[in-house]
Amino acid sequence: MSSPRAPIGTVTRGTTNPNRLRRCDRWLVATRRRVLRGAEDPLVVDLGYGSSPVTARELRDRLRRVRPDVRVVGVEIDGDRVDEGMRMADPPSLTFRRGGFEMGLARDERPVVVRAFNVLRQYDEAEVAGAWAEVTSHLAPGGLLVDGTCDEIGRVAAWVTVTDEGPRSLTISVRTGSLTRPSVVAERLPKVLIHRNVPGEPVHALLRDLDAAWERAAPHSAFGSRARFVAAVTALADSGRWPVEPAPRRWRLGELTVDWSAVAPQR
Repeated sequence: MSSPRAPIGTVTRGTTNPNRLRRCDRWLVATRRRVLRGAEDPLVVDLGYGSSPVTARELRDRLRRVRPDVRVVGVEIDGDRVDEGMRMADPPSLTFRRGGFEMGLARDERPVVVRAFNVLRQYDEAEVAGAWAEVTSHLAPGGLLVDGTCDEIGRVAAWVTVTDEGPRSLTISVRTGSLTRPSVVAERLPKVLIHRNVPGEPVHALLRDLDAAWERAAPHSAFGSRARFVAAVTALADSGRWPVEPAPRRWRLGELTVDWSAVAPQR
């Protein structure tokens, strides 16, 4: 019998807060509904949940609205954090284990969603592709990795969706009520993009154009910040330059999703 595979990765800072990942969780509930409902095994991994397991429990509770029998597994490379998670475990719907990017999975375990927030941010950009490849090699057919970053209280977030065929989209999600300009998300871009917010890179152009649309949409503030954000995203989509996902309901929540091809880093 072969020995267990050593976890792939390094220990991260692990900071977290209750409700910090709510924006991504609600997006998953809204956009992955069919995949979760159709999955034979509704296995979801919260990869690198940090010093507190609370976000894994929140993910389980939110996904239950779509799939009552969902199984969320919190995975951490730090053994002490796994021990902390075990105190909150609620088998079989919520369990915890030690692992890295290989996720400590058995051969027959294939997650339909892997959420990895504020994990790769602490790695070098050159390491991102390898981490993506490792995680996605374990996904169920049609499965998705969500590699994201957010601020400490979850008001500003961004994430890249990745399948076994590579990155598919970039989503930014902001609390419009306190928004000064959309480009504040630049500080929370995923690792693969955060150093690319410079002139000549597509993501820099996207944020520049979104800021300009936000300024032109200022008159819509009379109807609230959500109306202004919707007007800005509508203008961005109508420009024809950016492949914006046509989802006005998500726009009202401060979300914008574009196809990865439009923001992929220049080589």
